[in-house]
Amino acid sequence: MNVFESVFLGLIQGLTEFLPVSSSGHLVLMQNLLGMKEPALLFDTALHAGTLLAVFIYFRTDLKRMLKEGYQFVLDLFRREATWGSLNENHYHYAGLLLWTIAGTIPTGLIGILFKDELELLFGSVPIVSVMLLVTGTFLFATRWIPERYSKKINIGLLIALAIGIAQGIAIIPGISRSGATIVCGLFFGLAREQAARFSFLLSIPAILGAVVLQMDAEGMGKVGGAALLTGFAAAAIVGLVALKLLVNLVRKGRLSYFAPYCWAIGLIGLLA
Repeated sequence: MNVFESVFLGLIQGLTEFLPVSSSGHLVLMQNLLGMKEPALLFDTALHAGTLLAVFIYFRTDLKRMLKEGYQFVLDLFRREATWGSLNENHYHYAGLLLWTIAGTIPTGLIGILFKDELELLFGSVPIVSVMLLVTGTFLFATRWIPERYSKKINIGLLIALAIGIAQGIAIIPGISRSGATIVCGLFFGLAREQAARFSFLLSIPAILGAVVLQMDAEGMGKVGGAALLTGFAAAAIVGLVALKLLVNLVRKGRLSYFAPYCWAIGLIGLLA
């Protein structure tokens, strides 16, 4: 793989990982319709690590507060100076965010483990991926009818965390956007727009980190090349950070539906090609 190819794939990964257009769906369509080869496992890991870095950079302040308040909350629990109900208070808001992120990761992991073989088979089916892109476009478009006054909740809670975790698990199906499914789920449960976007991307950290750990393969370095790994990683990180800022801004303005026509178009192309 040369540097130009690695940068191109890094750009695609950075954009489609965070924008609600399904990175896995694009990968399947490019492989099958454009004749592109699947990236080597180690290179794919480097791309995921780049997008993970983008999330860490963008949400660095939130992550610091989550760890700090989470630690303090555990201490206060043992001292009986706090209860589980305290998580709904502003004083422990970020501790609650940490707990709900952990809780939301559980259904995602269970879906991935229980249906791993069935989900892997879907990556070879262009028609299924295309239909799922049409589904993604439909639920993105449906956000046009969610009134701003409905999306007011700041505290997430166990029920919403588990529901969004299930949505993230379902999004393992290629063609279903992970960011789109989780943000829309949060919006339909009444979460404030920015909070829905924040929780969606915080929830992506364990998922992406798990993929990176499972795909680690030091022996593949020579097959891919250090330059390709580095440039792919950098491109995914930089473009991913830009895509994150763009999407959070669009969600804040209630414009998530803007991506619906694109998903419909790509889905139709996949079905007709």
